[in-house]
Amino acid sequence: MAALTAIEPPRLAIGPLGNSYARLPPDFYVQQNPLPVAAPRLIRFNRPLAAELGLDIGSLDPAALAALFSGNAVPEGAEPLAMVYAGHQFGHFVPQLGDGRAILLAEARDLAGHSRDIQLKGSGRTPYSRNGDGRAALGPMLREYLVSEAMHALDIPTTRALAVVTTGEKIVREGMVPGAVLTRVAASHVRVGTFQYFAARGDGDAVRCLADFVIDRHYPELRETNEPYLALLRSVAERQALLVARWMQVGFIHGVMNTDNMAVSGETIDFGPCAFMDAYDPATVFSSIDHSGRYAYANQPLAAHWNLARFAETLLPLLDTIPERAVERASAAIDAFSTRYAEHWLAGLRRKLGLLSAQARDLELAQSLLEIMHAGQADFTLTFHALNAAASSHGTDARARALFTNPAAFDAWAVEWRSRLNAESQATEPRAQSMRNANPAYIPRNHRVEQVIRAAVDHGDYAPFNALLEVLERPCDERQACAAYALPPAAGERVLQTFCGT
Repeated sequence: MAALTAIEPPRLAIGPLGNSYARLPPDFYVQQNPLPVAAPRLIRFNRPLAAELGLDIGSLDPAALAALFSGNAVPEGAEPLAMVYAGHQFGHFVPQLGDGRAILLAEARDLAGHSRDIQLKGSGRTPYSRNGDGRAALGPMLREYLVSEAMHALDIPTTRALAVVTTGEKIVREGMVPGAVLTRVAASHVRVGTFQYFAARGDGDAVRCLADFVIDRHYPELRETNEPYLALLRSVAERQALLVARWMQVGFIHGVMNTDNMAVSGETIDFGPCAFMDAYDPATVFSSIDHSGRYAYANQPLAAHWNLARFAETLLPLLDTIPERAVERASAAIDAFSTRYAEHWLAGLRRKLGLLSAQARDLELAQSLLEIMHAGQADFTLTFHALNAAASSHGTDARARALFTNPAAFDAWAVEWRSRLNAESQATEPRAQSMRNANPAYIPRNHRVEQVIRAAVDHGDYAPFNALLEVLERPCDERQACAAYALPPAAGERVLQTFCGT
């Protein structure tokens, strides 16, 4: 597939870069420069992340940075390309998708020695754009910047945001809205859907080549095993089990867990209609396109299991020459996901409840709290955060019980919880620190995210965006001056739907 015509952009030196994905066969991508924009303006640049990536940007002024992170200039050493992939979207297989509005610019070696992709999102049409314009609206790019950086601060594996730039152009969505380009950093952008693209075409050599690339990039220790492809399946399943458990422990709802949105690196990727729960309800859905609740909060572990089964299908020829035996091995690896997810989920709940050891009835204790939270319409984040104070040596239940429409239900649960805490001999401070790290005060509340987007899009005011980002970068550090950011929405502020932005 031929690349779309684009002017060769000027090059800027920002350090040693490469692109190992460009060493793969030509069927994996199309070489494509980003398409230039009219008047790029730098809105936010993540200098700590740039330093972590070893980028030398000290000599670049805001105009040069805006040119670089809009695609009007590219780094020296970059080999820009658009990746091809397929995917199941809400259960329906689409045999060809791909980077329809993204360009993989380059690959950096960070200070820890890890390879990291640098990708522009909203950088113009590619051969995979189908009927899209290849551009991105400012609002969704600000949302992804905020939420991805919040997830990083919450210690959840995620892609990162390096920069966001406005383009000086309007694009058509519900109406005419300002365009923007987000620079995203990831361990890689290989997805389950990347494997599906080649498997659906019966290209076993390409699947093997891609699997070898992923092992070398993300799981090099597997190269020495007797069955590296089976080990790859197990390792991807393990990382997804941990990732989804971490989502669930902070009330995060991805919204579009299609196979093209599951990264084999184990990172959270693509923050389109994502959102965080306010009042706890396992059936919560925000995404405007999830009409059946396929990716509701409580369904996320099931969706991940389903996606991993699709990944396993692509690897079957590599697992065994006898099809029946390959299916048996793959099934065992995928079935282990549910067990590992449950273990990670319970371990996280123990941390949230201040339990430093494991006892038989811990899951029952945690589930009973979730049940009364649901019945009592208690806020997910605030309830667990209130337990931090309630578990201290001079703790009070006032903050927690005030969150329930029926405080007596919390009172009854708290008796059992304190009995469980008293059964442990650990000192108070280690428990308090563990709980503070597990129960953040601040999350990207949907109404807050919407407020800062509206200020930016409607009025060109980025001060609220920057203020919210500063709060979210320290989610567990409770500050009196930031108390309003911890509050759930008032009745007129509730956000009931989120949108993918395409």
